[in-house]
Amino acid sequence: MADNPSDSLVELLDLSFGYGDRLILDGVTLSIPRGKVTALMGASGGGKTTVLRLIGGQCRAQKGRLLLRGAQPGQGVQDMGQANAQQLYSARRRMGMLFQFGALFTDLSVFDNVAFPLREHTNLSPALIRDIVLMKLNAVGLRGARDLMPAEISGGMARRVALARAIALDPELVMYDEPFAGLDPISLGTAARLIRQLNDTMGLTSIIVSHDLEETFHIADKIIVLANGKIAAQGTPDEVRNSADPLVHQFVNALPEGPVRFHYPAVSVDADFSNGETQ
Repeated sequence: MADNPSDSLVELLDLSFGYGDRLILDGVTLSIPRGKVTALMGASGGGKTTVLRLIGGQCRAQKGRLLLRGAQPGQGVQDMGQANAQQLYSARRRMGMLFQFGALFTDLSVFDNVAFPLREHTNLSPALIRDIVLMKLNAVGLRGARDLMPAEISGGMARRVALARAIALDPELVMYDEPFAGLDPISLGTAARLIRQLNDTMGLTSIIVSHDLEETFHIADKIIVLANGKIAAQGTPDEVRNSADPLVHQFVNALPEGPVRFHYPAVSVDADFSNGETQ
């Protein structure tokens, strides 16, 4: 993992963000290396999806900076926290997003779902759009399903259609929010393999938010574990798996007890039950 800023596509620098009085990220500094698959992991509520929203400009940090660097090392840098509407749309043009559970347009066919960003953001001819859509669907193994409706395909297929839509505009950065949630083992393995293959063949930079340890550790180049508003661990999958941090150890080994407690803080059982008061 190179620490040279020019080797990173995205950087968070001493960034803090919260909802009201609840602080989600507290002075976080991290980098997303170009051309790699980076996984954001950690317990629920740790700020993983919030990082994606900050990168996409849906949220703006209260403190610190979020930098999106140019397509090539040495090119310009955009501070997403200072971007105006035009700069924001230009930056988003460089990104693709796979939402949790796909988020397909239910009234549009598979073909039209993938064609949607091309029709909205380009002036390409219908014939060229058709060719691009078929190429993207072929890349995810669903060219033959182009005329089906979302209700006619499985959850795993819907996730692959959403992936084809996410790469329709040939983005530099693709963000995946829980791409493996709710998938059977075959569909999960297929999705993981596609993410890795597309990242490498298209020269993408990928960010995955996931709770699936096995598949994510298998395909990721870099793991970042967020906890309590901070970075608990980061590095290669092996480095994170062997971390001595108690919270990271609990997380990667799926232990029920540790720094993250099963029981919400409360008075002792004896005190609670002997009190005799009702709500």
